[in-house]
Amino acid sequence: MPQLLLELFSEEIPARMQQGAARDLERMVSEKLKAAGLSWDALNVFAGPRRLTLVIDGLPSATPDRSEELKGPRANAPEQALEGFLRKTGLTKDQLTERDGVFFAVIEQKGRATAEIIPETVDAVVRAFPWPKSMRWGSGTLRWIRPLKRILCLFDGKVVPFDIDGIQSDAITEGHRFLGKGQPIAVNDFADYRRKLEADYVLLDVTDRKLKILDAAKAVTAAKGLALVDDDGLLDEVAGLAEWPTPILGDMDPQFLSLPPEVVRLSMKVHQKYFAVRDPAQHGLAPNFVVVANVEASDGGAALAAGNSRVLSARLNDARFFWDEDLKTGFDAWSQKLSGVTFHAKLGTLAERVDRIAALAREIAPLVGADADQAERAARLAKADLASGMVGEFPELQGVMGGYYARAAGEPDAVADAVRDHYKPQGPADTVPTAPVTVAVALADKLDTLVGFFAIDEKPTGSKDPYALRRAALGVIRLVLDNGVRTSLADLIVPAATDIFDDQKSEMLAGQMAALNAAEALGVESDELVQARHAAKMKGRVYVTDNELMRALVVAGALVAFFADRLKVLLRDQGQRHDLVDAVFALGDDDLVRIVRRVEALAAFLATDDGANLLAGFKRASNILKAEEKKGPVPTGMVETGLPNQPEAETKLAFATAAAATAVDTALETEDFAAAMTALAALRAPVDAFFTDVLVNSDVPAERDNRLKLLGQVRDVMGRVADFGLIAG
Repeated sequence: MPQLLLELFSEEIPARMQQGAARDLERMVSEKLKAAGLSWDALNVFAGPRRLTLVIDGLPSATPDRSEELKGPRANAPEQALEGFLRKTGLTKDQLTERDGVFFAVIEQKGRATAEIIPETVDAVVRAFPWPKSMRWGSGTLRWIRPLKRILCLFDGKVVPFDIDGIQSDAITEGHRFLGKGQPIAVNDFADYRRKLEADYVLLDVTDRKLKILDAAKAVTAAKGLALVDDDGLLDEVAGLAEWPTPILGDMDPQFLSLPPEVVRLSMKVHQKYFAVRDPAQHGLAPNFVVVANVEASDGGAALAAGNSRVLSARLNDARFFWDEDLKTGFDAWSQKLSGVTFHAKLGTLAERVDRIAALAREIAPLVGADADQAERAARLAKADLASGMVGEFPELQGVMGGYYARAAGEPDAVADAVRDHYKPQGPADTVPTAPVTVAVALADKLDTLVGFFAIDEKPTGSKDPYALRRAALGVIRLVLDNGVRTSLADLIVPAATDIFDDQKSEMLAGQMAALNAAEALGVESDELVQARHAAKMKGRVYVTDNELMRALVVAGALVAFFADRLKVLLRDQGQRHDLVDAVFALGDDDLVRIVRRVEALAAFLATDDGANLLAGFKRASNILKAEEKKGPVPTGMVETGLPNQPEAETKLAFATAAAATAVDTALETEDFAAAMTALAALRAPVDAFFTDVLVNSDVPAERDNRLKLLGQVRDVMGRVADFGLIAG
């Protein structure tokens, strides 16, 4: 079947936009062709510095004839309804078909040649292309990322003729700007197109360009006994800068290696797009770099390497200036500057945020086995480097530079490491700190962010999360789980929340607190207030008023639910079911370590026949009890055994339930959740036999009440492990 080849050739396309543009081209062309009734065998797109290319194999030469039947109004419907239907279909009344008193219209649509559809498709795609930025040139109305020069469009080996703002489609492309022959290249199909471009120094596929860069870069470094420092992000970028990438090894002044290696690497990467190089025989970087040129120089790249070395030296001299000046300035001056930097209009300055983080880090320290003084000291230094010259130049180095400066200032290693790593983990691929002081500061930093923005009602909505609160919550969860931090979420959140609610922010949750305040004014002592006051005493904290505490509780409740959602995401990525997280969270437990252990044990239990069958029995018992609860109070209390004519299955289930309750309680006290599940498994056979042999809704009231009590006890015992009613299945 015929092939479509489309190339949009322009001036240079920024590397960061190329892959997104390729995806947009694929999506837009696919949508247009499918809407026209076309299908195909394979579609591929390619993006490079000067061209977007699309090739579709297996396109039919024409769309098929289509016949569509539309149901209209009834024959006795008002005349206006019929007129509307006729306008919609473009038919007359005598062209309609009547069946069973209803009008039907049959729309016959003749197929169209694909060569007629392609120009309309390309024109629509080009004019509506969603570049993040675009420009208009000359006197035309067309907009593109850079001036569009050519449009190559072949279908079944023939040019598809059309014109877009004076750019006439043809079968011509161009090779490399410098290395190529400088002549237009005529092509017949995609294989011919790709072969001739490569012969003219253009690698069409970004994967081929990446492989060429890696292979050649490793070769030039290995020739000098060195090794390339891998950087996937930089590789993606430079692969979009050169059509014929040629790595060249350059030298730099060894004196710059006295700078922190992160500074050297970032200067190379951000400003010059160079790869760093290391010496395998020694620790740290080598005084070299790899630059990816877009030419093959006749001198082997010596002149290019020398020129790039001079440019890099200028950049690194700037970095060394920032380093030297920052060492002279120090933390005290930077901390003072934070008083003049607003973190958020409703959450105060960065200096106020540092005070909150320091107080919270001190409180968290005993929970993670950290020294409280060191945790508070690290928290007070953690944000100071934001005011340094180096971080002003390289924001990516926040925290990292603070760690270097703290060590240079004579701070203990634990403090310096905490300053360096307190932003971690910043994403799913980032490592999780394990040093106690670092864990304390990292938790305090993320919790202050979460509590603060929840307190001012700046929660994530839909896909919008401008303050990266979902990432912060996942960071807290990973810190807690990976370090086995045994505490409740509320014990972490409430202290952070009460620090937010000072006298200047008392209006923050006025609306949310109205009901609780009214209850308190009437002398109603809410369970939440009692529990929170008890928790506060246990922690030795002093709360100014119950009102302050209640505001903190409102935020804590919202955040615990938010953490539950984030935990579902994390466990789902690990293969766990989200409904199991709901079933465990429903117990009111907010110890993340214990929750995950419960979920894992519950998942293993439900994967067995005993678990699956017991879940079915639970749902049956629960449905019976719910139906009875609608009629009135369900009987509770002791289940009687040894009654006249009592079925054996009823007696066995009563004894089994009592035994399971004891075993489950013992297992839960020691957090042996596998044993708790084993205890529940013993209920499977008695529950099955009960529902097989016993009629719950007996005509004898005493028998009915006793059996409802028994089902209630079964539900209660199982509910101590998880809320099985929330589990699907």
